[in-house]
Amino acid sequence: MVSRYMVLIAVLLIVIAIGIATIVNIVITRLLDVERKPVVNRSKDVVGVGIANMTVIFKDNIVLLPYPRIRRDVLSTEEAIAYRRSIRDYVDMPISIEQLSQLLWATYGISETRWGLKTTPSAGATYPLEIYVVVGEKRVSLLSGDTLQPGVYKYDPYTHSVRLVRAGDFMEELSKAAVNQRWVREAAINIVICAVYERTTRVYGERGYRYVYMEVGHAGQNIYLEATALNLGAVVIGAFYDDWVKSIVNAEENEHPLYIVSIGVPREIYRVSEDEIARYIDSKRRERGLI
Repeated sequence: MVSRYMVLIAVLLIVIAIGIATIVNIVITRLLDVERKPVVNRSKDVVGVGIANMTVIFKDNIVLLPYPRIRRDVLSTEEAIAYRRSIRDYVDMPISIEQLSQLLWATYGISETRWGLKTTPSAGATYPLEIYVVVGEKRVSLLSGDTLQPGVYKYDPYTHSVRLVRAGDFMEELSKAAVNQRWVREAAINIVICAVYERTTRVYGERGYRYVYMEVGHAGQNIYLEATALNLGAVVIGAFYDDWVKSIVNAEENEHPLYIVSIGVPREIYRVSEDEIARYIDSKRRERGLI
């Protein structure tokens, strides 16, 4: 009889011990989760740490841009690819500082925070590109209702800011330097991408030049897709006088212009459907006797 009671007491103690251990484990796990997990903004269109800061801060000649946003309510990757076109006709309207922020981040911003890697793939992470943006008069609207001072700005991806390099409206001069292409003049902004070849060639030798050209192409496509997602129009331009463009943006001696990308509010937004693409493919298949 005594042994039976002892067994029951032992079993009861084991059950209690297991229960206590379980409760302690749950408490510790939750404490660790609170400690490890970032504060996530639960709004439907923003994913990030804390509340998205949409404030624009001006410090001397530097503009701290609104933080980049990773949104859920914009076009899918497939939609952005399908709708991407080179658009040269813009209405006389400004883009917003938020749109400028997103465009620059997509071009060459930081997307990996351990090593400071960027949105554009780069051979050996040598990152040879330097990004300038030419802003026209009353072409970028601020949250206050004012507009960003016209001028040439240089983008710093690490602080996600732009520094005023030259004050003034250089859209007309940049258009002339781009063999009088009117969309350069009529755009809200022009992103000018320069390359410092030595950053890549000192690692890869002469073949590094190819890698630089690949990289600027990646950056250009990033701009196209981000502009499309923002319902903006963009066109990449390669016809321009290098030295003239270099002097306009006040580039460093070892920075060589490769691209001008004109961006503005399009007169017409391009769209295509899955059915249209499927019908086109079928017509080509019929022409070749495949169906």
